[in-house]
Amino acid sequence: MSAETIRTLVHDDAPALAPLIAENAQALRRGAPRRPDEVYAERLLTAGGAEFLGAFCSDELVGFALFYDLPDLISGRRIGQLEDIYVMPSHQSQGIGRDLVAHVAGIGKIRDWSHVRWMVPAKNEVETGLYEQMGEPGDKQSYNVSVERLAEANT
Repeated sequence: MSAETIRTLVHDDAPALAPLIAENAQALRRGAPRRPDEVYAERLLTAGGAEFLGAFCSDELVGFALFYDLPDLISGRRIGQLEDIYVMPSHQSQGIGRDLVAHVAGIGKIRDWSHVRWMVPAKNEVETGLYEQMGEPGDKQSYNVSVERLAEANT
């Protein structure tokens, strides 16, 4: 069973998105559950830059994909960056994650992206199968540099 509907999330979807953002954070961090933050979800949905797709089953938001449309200075084209994808545990292994990725790819085809870069945790303990099935390792490594460290380097 796949998603009945996949569409761009809008401001009014924030109350439904907030719990999924909290669940995703807990799944990745394995810490205490985060409280759903509707204000944060509203800001994400209206700030621009980031784009959210929602997967719905029976009008219930059961998954999301967060992606960006970015310039690629090497090719002169644009690329998509799939930053996060989450499907509620009760709806996993039903093709919904694959549907979300396919929808992002469809957007990329319309926007003439050269490819989609899928950002995944280096030590993902949740599920690795989907991105390994659909893609291959990229030619770039990712590094996180703290803002404080950069500020100290410039003083």
